[in-house]
Amino acid sequence: MSKIILITGASSGFGRLTAEALARAGHTVYASMRNTTGRNSPVVEQMAAFSKDNGVDLRTVDMDVQSQESVDAAVAKVIADAGGLDAVVHNAGHMVFGPAEAFTAEQYAQLYDVNVLSTQRVNRAVLPHLRKQREGLLVWVSSSSSAGGTPPYLAPYFGAKAAMDAIAVQYAREVSRWGIETSIIVPGAFTSGTNHFAHAGTPADEARAAEYEAGPYAGFGEQVQKAFAEIVPPDADVGLVADAIVKVVDAPFGKRPFRVHIDPAQDGADVGFTVLDRLRAEMLHRVGLSELLTPQTKA
Repeated sequence: MSKIILITGASSGFGRLTAEALARAGHTVYASMRNTTGRNSPVVEQMAAFSKDNGVDLRTVDMDVQSQESVDAAVAKVIADAGGLDAVVHNAGHMVFGPAEAFTAEQYAQLYDVNVLSTQRVNRAVLPHLRKQREGLLVWVSSSSSAGGTPPYLAPYFGAKAAMDAIAVQYAREVSRWGIETSIIVPGAFTSGTNHFAHAGTPADEARAAEYEAGPYAGFGEQVQKAFAEIVPPDADVGLVADAIVKVVDAPFGKRPFRVHIDPAQDGADVGFTVLDRLRAEMLHRVGLSELLTPQTKA
């Protein structure tokens, strides 16, 4: 059954691939991004052409996930234009790379805002609608770094993704009685096919970063990136993340997986999350709240 889906951060990477894949699967997709009349205007044109050429319904909507006003306006537009909303894909995010100490506290806050607070702004805009209809789907694009092996020099990003994952788990318990399902997508390392590393931010305190480069960590950034790339199979297909999201959306109510791993590097996150999710579920069983683990059907 065709659904109306909103995707955050859909101008490139996982978001764009997912928008196109979901549109091909027959859904009405709103690919959100900033600056649709400015920097991202070529993307808007490309998506319009994609929609026309493929006979699908892929639309764009201007949304700055760092502004509640912008998020509210975008969600209202989607619901007004499409007549409703069925699912949201929390994909917006940003990566940084460098010594943890060399990033300022303000940079940590900015990264947390993009990767974590953005999901809260979107949820506050969409959940009243989903709760009213007593049905919906939240898809969260997490990271294997939250429970798997992690390389250094990505501390601010990994910390933000871990926070987002923890919030996603708690939200799942708090919306299941409203008939809203949760699926957490856990991509592993993909060193090609996305702009994560190409567009990664760098430390603002260049002098502090230089001290690392002049000391025992000289050349360490390159060493990490090279080692990272070597454990990712050359045929790792970033499109598998989009395919996994399509399968989740297309699955029937009550049958959607809580967590899906797509990890070409096999960093062990599937094992780590299996243990974590089991412990959390067992605690709910112990306190008599196990029904929160499954979405409730409409009365």
